[in-house]
Amino acid sequence: MLSRTIDAAGRFTRRDAVRLVFFACALVLALGAILGADLLTPGLDLAAGQIAPTPVRAPRALTYTSAIQTQDKRDEAARAVEPQYDYSEDNAALISDSQVAAFRAATLAVNSAFGIQDPIARHAALQTPFPDLSPAARATLMGLDPIRWNTIRDQAVVVLGARERTEIRDSDLPDERASLPMRFPVAWTSAEKQLAAELVAPFIVSTSSYSASLTEAARDDARQTVAPVEVSLARGELIVDAGAKVTPLDVEELRAAGLDTGGIDLVRVAGWFALSALLVLVLLAWIWRFRRELWHRNNALLLLSLLVLVSVLAIKLSAGRSILPYFIPLAGVGIVVAILLGAGPAMAVQAAIAIVAGAANGSSLELTTYFLLGGIVGIIAIRRGDRLQVFVQAGLAIAVVNAAVVAVFSLLGDRDLTGTAQLFAAGLASAAGSAIAAAGVFAVLGDIFGIPTAFQLQELSNPTRPLLRRLLTEAPGTYHHSLMVGNLAERAAEAIGADPILARVSAYYHDIGKLANPAAFIENQAGGDNIHDELDPETSARILRAHVGDGIDIAYRGKLPKALIAFIPQHHGTAKMSYFLEKARDEAAAPFGGRTTTAGAAAAAAVPEAPFRHQGPKPQSREAAILMLADSVEASVRSLATHDEAAIRAMVSRIIGERLEDGQFDECDLTLRDVEHIREAFVSQLLGAYHQRIAYPQNKVVELEARRGAGGQGA
Repeated sequence: MLSRTIDAAGRFTRRDAVRLVFFACALVLALGAILGADLLTPGLDLAAGQIAPTPVRAPRALTYTSAIQTQDKRDEAARAVEPQYDYSEDNAALISDSQVAAFRAATLAVNSAFGIQDPIARHAALQTPFPDLSPAARATLMGLDPIRWNTIRDQAVVVLGARERTEIRDSDLPDERASLPMRFPVAWTSAEKQLAAELVAPFIVSTSSYSASLTEAARDDARQTVAPVEVSLARGELIVDAGAKVTPLDVEELRAAGLDTGGIDLVRVAGWFALSALLVLVLLAWIWRFRRELWHRNNALLLLSLLVLVSVLAIKLSAGRSILPYFIPLAGVGIVVAILLGAGPAMAVQAAIAIVAGAANGSSLELTTYFLLGGIVGIIAIRRGDRLQVFVQAGLAIAVVNAAVVAVFSLLGDRDLTGTAQLFAAGLASAAGSAIAAAGVFAVLGDIFGIPTAFQLQELSNPTRPLLRRLLTEAPGTYHHSLMVGNLAERAAEAIGADPILARVSAYYHDIGKLANPAAFIENQAGGDNIHDELDPETSARILRAHVGDGIDIAYRGKLPKALIAFIPQHHGTAKMSYFLEKARDEAAAPFGGRTTTAGAAAAAAVPEAPFRHQGPKPQSREAAILMLADSVEASVRSLATHDEAAIRAMVSRIIGERLEDGQFDECDLTLRDVEHIREAFVSQLLGAYHQRIAYPQNKVVELEARRGAGGQGA
């Protein structure tokens, strides 16, 4: 059995491939269209200086190189460069030597004048050299003796030579000459310093001139050191407000965002479609692998697709806002799926939705965590959704988790107290909205997609329902059999974690096909003649097999949910009608002396099994498998002569073993552990139903008194 189950689970048929392609393509196209809806933008013909008629925002997050800002930065760096001059040490040395030589030549006349002994003649001779001397400086010169003159002259040569070997820019020449008195010894008098400065000043020339070429080269170098300016825009960030004058920078941002020409952002469209394809394929693969009963139900796949698309649409409409996404009640999606299809599919859908929410809001890990954990705790808290109280509990659990996620990411980030408080309020609103929305729509969606809900199943289990009333009045044996099967199925479903309400209610309706011919079934014959005693085995098998088809017809006319109708053929699967098969084989072997003879055995073996098998399908869910076992066990145990534990346990084990050996559970996810739990649940329930009752004396007294009273009244 296990090998057959593994093979069945691992096969991916052509029918599965067609289903995968259809749902995957439809869902990917729809998701991609929703997520990429705003990526088709009209062109904005705005020029610098115009007034923007409407606000313009960035359609997506982007980073681009700003040519305008880069050029401004480079121009600023170029303006900061100092003017460049053509100074060189070698050239300065040549100029220094030349100027010193010229100075020495100019002082020869002064030297000669100081060689004249006659004061009057010397005075006259000192009038000619250095004609630009000020009267005060000339008076100081004339008052010098030859020795002092030599000292001043030699020091002037030293200062001149030293200064001319340094960089003296032509623009700094006046300042350099004005500072000459400060370069002579402090011990000199002010008059001597001034004289020496005036003697040297004409020979101080620039050693460095402004160079336009060097300056421009330095500015070019400064421009090259400035890196290009990268500008980042967040999705939804305002580029230019309505009524504002458009600047060149605004025009550049419009072009970078592709808003000047419009069109489709193919890169982002491809990204959204790739993400949609990845999520859809993983989700469908999970359903095919782990929830095969849902994989073959179009209504279940359509429901999941609808919920995913509605959720993604809500995410898209709120994306890019700071707080609005936190208000979306996405946890309600997980709750609805958990109630209608189970916790496993709910977890898978909630994870896919959380990933899309994070991706649509700038790859936000916080929003992904927010919706994932909030949805998971809602799924855990809701259980089967059979009472309104559990929706309140789920809402409270979601609110706590939402607040915790916001608090954690506020601690990890730099969110202020006001922002945190606002998100707390959003999380509370989202939790309340999730619980309210789930409570309001799950029954409606269940009805639309033919998925029975707990409330609907409870209503269908009411004995006053028309079909159950018909069973009670037209086929009372079948009615009581169905009640017993329901009790067994409910107990077993609870034992393995399946849906006990679904198992019980499906048991109530699994044999409604017997209403078409109640007398053909032994439980309704009340000890009368059995019509099958007069019929050949194949005819009897056809009559028994017909109650499945009749049950489906009656169920559709009674407007039972399709999910409940599916249990009618599955509760027999493709099992053999062993009694009539063996009867047919006995009849075939009778002319040859019975099955103990070789010829009789051959004749019996030649009887085909196909006419004596139900048409299926095999159970597709654990609840259907439980119903199959409960139906067989209840009928078999009722026929036992004794109902002690050993007899009941042996019969239950035999029935379960036969179904396992026959491969009836190959198409559902029933495990050996589940089978063992079901066995113990059946035995426990049957022992309680068939326990021996003690005839208490008081009861006997009451009975006798009642009979005596009745006899007296009759007299």
